[in-house]
Amino acid sequence: MKIYDISRELFSAGVYPGDPVPSMELLQSLKKPEPDLYQLSRLTVGSHSGTHLDAPRHFYKNGLDVSRLDLHRCVGRCKVVQGKGRISPKEVEGFLKDGTKRLLIKGEGTVISRECARAAVRCGLYCLGVEGMDVGSPRDTREVHQELLGAQVVILEALDLSAVRCGDYFLAAQPLKAHGLDGSPVRAILLEGMR
Repeated sequence: MKIYDISRELFSAGVYPGDPVPSMELLQSLKKPEPDLYQLSRLTVGSHSGTHLDAPRHFYKNGLDVSRLDLHRCVGRCKVVQGKGRISPKEVEGFLKDGTKRLLIKGEGTVISRECARAAVRCGLYCLGVEGMDVGSPRDTREVHQELLGAQVVILEALDLSAVRCGDYFLAAQPLKAHGLDGSPVRAILLEGMR
């Protein structure tokens, strides 16, 4: 079995315009001239920093937060496909016609339209992942998120699929168990050759 880490490193990953920049402060240190007994850090991070998951609460006031998500949606068999710019609803239906429930799309420039989101929802998709920082284009990102999250489709953003070939894998991309959060950084992995 081979494991692919498809997460971006938190502190060096791009930050969506207006989001907080992740930072770390060492509170206890073993490197001091008179070292502390242990190391302890304070982490400051936005709920959508680095490779992360969007929960329905991101766009719906009373939507599920990350602690109440059905983890089955972001853990299980998935398919990785190549995207080229704007994807059509027909392409989405083609990707999902074999019953795929978790779809990851390679290509940073991939754009998911509202129509594509609707097609994915019609096909019963559980999870949609992209390499870009946003699943939609700046013009219709709100509508795309609402279509997917309103149907409980988990969104993974800022994936790194550069070392992964197109094909079938097992995905594990769980959020932190944090009550009230609209999104969560994840350590997303793909397993190849799992039976």
